[in-house]
This record gives sequence, C-alpha cells and structure tokens, in this order.
Amino acid sequence: MTDIDTWKEQLRAAARPEKVKILSSFFKTGPGEYGEGDIFIGLPVPDNRAISKHYHSLPLEQIAVMLHDPIHEFRLAGLLALVEAYRRARSYQPRCKEIANFYLANLSCCNNWDLVDLSAQYIIGEYMILTDDDSIARRLALSSNTWEQRIAITSTLALIRNYMFTTAIDIAEQLVNSPTDLLQKATGWVLREVGKRDKQLLCGFLDHHAATMPRTALRYAIERFTADERKHYMALRHTTTLP
Repeated sequence: MTDIDTWKEQLRAAARPEKVKILSSFFKTGPGEYGEGDIFIGLPVPDNRAISKHYHSLPLEQIAVMLHDPIHEFRLAGLLALVEAYRRARSYQPRCKEIANFYLANLSCCNNWDLVDLSAQYIIGEYMILTDDDSIARRLALSSNTWEQRIAITSTLALIRNYMFTTAIDIAEQLVNSPTDLLQKATGWVLREVGKRDKQLLCGFLDHHAATMPRTALRYAIERFTADERKHYMALRHTTTLP
C-alpha cells in the first residue's frame, strides 16, 4: 500500500457519511451551481487536518495526486498537507518558494471557497510577507477566474495580521463591486479584518464606497461596528440607490 492509499484510507475511516448530503448542499454542488458535480465523503475539517498534517513531507508530486482527486475532502487534504509543509519550512526561502510555486501551478484544484480560504493566506499570503512582494495577489486579482480572484483577496489576510494593509485595500478597491457573491463575501471579510486593526482606515474606505458597494460586501465589512455605525453606512447605500 502506498502512502497515498494509506492517507485516503485514514480519511475515509474518519468520514461521516450522514454529513454528505448537508455538505453537498452547503457547497452548492447542484446543477448550475459553483460546486456542480463535486463529491463529498462527509469528513469534518478538524479531522482532515489532524490526519493530513502528518503527510507534509511527501514529495510534491504525490501531494499533487491528492490535489487533483475528484473527492473534495481529498483535495482539501492535499492543501492542508501543503499548508503544514509551508509552516514547517518557516523562513527557509528556497523551500517556501518551491511550495508557493507548486501551489500556483495547481490552482485549478482550489475550486470551492473552503479550499481557497484554508490555503491561500497560509501559503501565498505568508510567501508575500517573506519576499516583501505582493505581485502574486495583484496579478490574480486581475484574473477572470472567480477562485483566483478569491485567492488574491484572501491571501491578504496574512498581511493584515501583520498590520500591512495597502495590498488588501488596493485589491478590495478592485473587487468591491463584483457581482459575484463569493467575491463580495470575501472582500467584506477582508475589510472587516482591516477594521479590527485600523478602524479609521476601514471607515475611510466605506465613506468612499458604501453608497455603491453591494449589500453583502457592506454587511460583512461593518459586522463588528456598533448598531448606530451599521445604520449610518447602510443608510448611505440606501439613500444613493433609491431613484
């Protein structure tokens, strides 16, 4: 039995089949939905992470096998192993570069929001900090692919945790009026995280954009504001969008 076979066997053993229907609905796998045709085995993320972190040292070509598996949780397992590999590499730049490039070469596997959100900030985000170069996120933000754009905006969460806000604000400026719900939520989330650390910066952004930004993005961004503050920014939008 190969390492991959053992890995998959452990993941299947921890799966909860009764959760398959719930997860399939939650991640929109129906006809015409963004996760159409995706396959689930009902494995909770904490259990997946507990198993998959032990496979961080596998050769990247073996992790690639997991990344391109049709089963959603197996793809996530590959990403979680990759995140752990990057964490262990720490600031050893050659290894970090290898992992980041491998991740970028396999972006097609990040085809649902959890796959993006549980990986991009911990690999691409951390790599941007290590190299002091945000060009990866800025390039992906210009993509026509929703998942690549979500990778761009969520990767900035690593920068935000280190009080580096410029990239997040710039990319939010690009994506804030996206008609795509997945990007509205991600952009609002990132703005809210900026606001936790620099409320004045977030308020400045909202003073400029609240009147026209989609309701979903705005609600996410102001989630931690007081009731009066939320009412103020929602009123700006309401007043402007009425004829």
